Amino acid sequence: MRNLIDVQRKLLPDLLNIMQKRYEILQHIRLMQPIGRRTLSTNLGISERVLRSEVQFLKEQNLLDITPTGMSLTAEGSDVLKQLEDMMREVLGLKELEKKIKNRLQLRDVIVVAGDSDQSPWVKKEMGRACVARIKELLEGNTIVAVTGGTTLAAVAEMMTPDSKYRDVLFVPARGGLGEDVKNQANTICARMAEKAMGRYRLLHVPDQLSHETYQSIIEEPAIKEVLDLIKASSIVIHGIGDAKTMAERRKTAPEEMEKIEKNRAVAEAFGYYFDQEGKVVHKVNTVGIQLEDVQKVKHVIAVAGGASKAKAIKAYMKQAHHSVLITDEGAAKELIRD
Repeated sequence: MRNLIDVQRKLLPDLLNIMQKRYEILQHIRLMQPIGRRTLSTNLGISERVLRSEVQFLKEQNLLDITPTGMSLTAEGSDVLKQLEDMMREVLGLKELEKKIKNRLQLRDVIVVAGDSDQSPWVKKEMGRACVARIKELLEGNTIVAVTGGTTLAAVAEMMTPDSKYRDVLFVPARGGLGEDVKNQANTICARMAEKAMGRYRLLHVPDQLSHETYQSIIEEPAIKEVLDLIKASSIVIHGIGDAKTMAERRKTAPEEMEKIEKNRAVAEAFGYYFDQEGKVVHKVNTVGIQLEDVQKVKHVIAVAGGASKAKAIKAYMKQAHHSVLITDEGAAKELIRD
């Protein structure tokens, strides 16, 4: 396919440009349907006049439905988009990016989606869709799936779809709540995933960060201990990767601990652990939920994080997470391979 695409670029460059433009239109509509033309025009960064003619063409090909509520893909449109995906990943250079990152960071697998979630929030939904597809490949009977919080994981939950494979799946939060926006907390995301997948879920009703004394006391509570045992028994863990300083501020970290995080040049955070550029743990908070040593024993670990601004954090964390699958976006991917 690579050779065919190279030949097309030389002989019919306009064809690939038109195909890419129409692919992006269909892709956006799939993620945001039903969507109005003005909103789509803004998200794509093209004029309404240009978009109008493209939409009319796609409608004539029976790829789009247009109703008063907005545009949606037809069944044929969804099929065409799926068939185009593999080719467009070659055209956009995403497959080459995946190979380079996989080799450079020595990871189990890497999936790169088009766009930069720092610039376009819809890209998180595309990462979420890629994550859901990978989860479905990994599901076995009576699987326990543990999920963390954050806006990227909320996008994963939003893109979840029902599947007969999910009937015996139990979703659990990987840790307690940060006390932030409720829709981005692990409990909420866990419940949302289960509901959309038509699976089951259990919740963990404790704060994410506790004092040492409270932590020791609360993890012995029978109801808490039961959920923690389920979390440790999970065979799939899905988590985000945070910027160290941003996460410390979200946790309302004490000044002395913030000083330690900054002094040790932490750049990444995951599961309550802070990592420097070499992937070494430089600080840890007492979090109720899955611990780093537990994660390293989990059969399938999927890290979902994107945006060029997150590249340094992703690179740092992944230096000690070689058994993970990384799902990221083009913005972060290009930074990850930059020398």
